[in-house]
Amino acid sequence: MQWHQVLAFVAAVTPLTLIPGTSFTLVTQQVIAGSRADGVRAALGSACGLMVHAAFGAIGLSALVMSSAQALTVVKLLGGIYLIWLGVTTWRSTRRGVKPAARRRWRLPWTRLGGFGQGLWSNVLNPKAASVYLTLVPQFLTSSRSIAPQIATLAVAHVAVVLVWLLFWASVVAAARTAIDTPRFRRGMSRLAGAVLVGLGIRTATAS
Repeated sequence: MQWHQVLAFVAAVTPLTLIPGTSFTLVTQQVIAGSRADGVRAALGSACGLMVHAAFGAIGLSALVMSSAQALTVVKLLGGIYLIWLGVTTWRSTRRGVKPAARRRWRLPWTRLGGFGQGLWSNVLNPKAASVYLTLVPQFLTSSRSIAPQIATLAVAHVAVVLVWLLFWASVVAAARTAIDTPRFRRGMSRLAGAVLVGLGIRTATAS
């Protein structure tokens, strides 16, 4: 691809990346509940989720899902339910006296992967991430050339933008947490993150 096409794509996708969403909230929650390294793992998981959608776009699966009302409904519901579950468990983790065993009963299989798994699946099950590779990416493709390498190039640029922003934000949150690292602050921010995740889940599941 021509460099001007890649730069134009970066200019188009950057504002979308800066809008707080699922990955932004997950990174915030992971840093507050754990450490900057946990936030970094969530950011890397989100980036890998984008690569999954890029691969789907390259083989035409994203187009199939987005063109089918039933398939899109299933994807939206799965993504919304997952985000709501993640928000509820984040909120529950702030409750005092909750035993570890009780928390384990709420875990999904990929929760063992920690922040990485949550970041990965939150993007894999996010129809908006898929829609980027259906509505935005095609505007920067050249039909006379092979499509898959072009999508791969744009996906790498997309991931780079996302990682720069999320890693920067993880550092900001980590620095703020060090300055006001109190149990009350952690509980408050974790509850806020949980509420945002539930809201995102409802919006994802009900969006037209």
